[in-house]
Amino acid sequence: MDWDKLRIFHAVADAGSLTHAGETLHLSQSAVSRQIRALEESLGTTLFHRHARGLILTEQGELLFDATSAMVRKLDTTSARIRDSEEHVYGELKLTTTTGFGTLWLVPRLAKLYERYPDLKIDLILEERVLDLPMREADVAIRMKEPNQQDLIRRRLLNIRMRLYATQEYLTKNGTPKRLEDLARHRIICQNPSTPQVSSGAMLAKMLLSQNSPSTLLVNSYFGVLQAVQSNVGIGVLPDYVSIDVPDLVRVLPDIESSEVPVFLAFPEELRTSRRVSAFRDFVLEEIQAMKRGLTEGETA
Repeated sequence: MDWDKLRIFHAVADAGSLTHAGETLHLSQSAVSRQIRALEESLGTTLFHRHARGLILTEQGELLFDATSAMVRKLDTTSARIRDSEEHVYGELKLTTTTGFGTLWLVPRLAKLYERYPDLKIDLILEERVLDLPMREADVAIRMKEPNQQDLIRRRLLNIRMRLYATQEYLTKNGTPKRLEDLARHRIICQNPSTPQVSSGAMLAKMLLSQNSPSTLLVNSYFGVLQAVQSNVGIGVLPDYVSIDVPDLVRVLPDIESSEVPVFLAFPEELRTSRRVSAFRDFVLEEIQAMKRGLTEGETA
């Protein structure tokens, strides 16, 4: 099918009038009518019922209009992606990261990003599975390990560690452990070592659970662990960055922590010039630098 004829058909179906469609397309009514007749002849069917009030799509016309509508939406999206590399930041950005980092660090900061780029549309995918960026399952990924897929631009953002935290209220009521063995008198809150998570976090959880605490709470997300800690349920294993946004947490047993976990930002090479991707990358880097300063100040305070 001739795209020019399909474009004219879509405009007529959308407007419900040859005259209005002609005005939109800057064509005469007769020229529009000729194109519609030619399209109907090539398809061997009638696309419109004509009546005094205008044009109504036939069943076959409805099918074709559904198809041209999908094509128009796709072209609009593609046009937005092209303009995005040249003009201001807008359009959809598909992001993926782990559930913990996404809920505890990224989402609380998105208001700042939207203030800066109010026309940005974000599709945030939170899961432990590593999505295939070259296959465009996502535009940008923040992961707790270096991506091994080809044709990716990657940037190491920071290193994090899993540490022990509790509230002052809990510690006042139950006592502050001084040695690892003291955890046997406290309720440990952590992820089950067998659930999907960074290996260093799983190793720390396994070591703590071996202390034979009389009571434990296993939660399959760090957000759940944080909620339990803030509710004075016990002592929890959490990534160190939560201490920036939740300053009332008290670090317990400072000598006990996981090994370093690298955090990487990655996106496909083909999106190097995308304004949306660049804007998000720069925003994350700014926030990471601010967080690093906060962590440093907290450790020296």
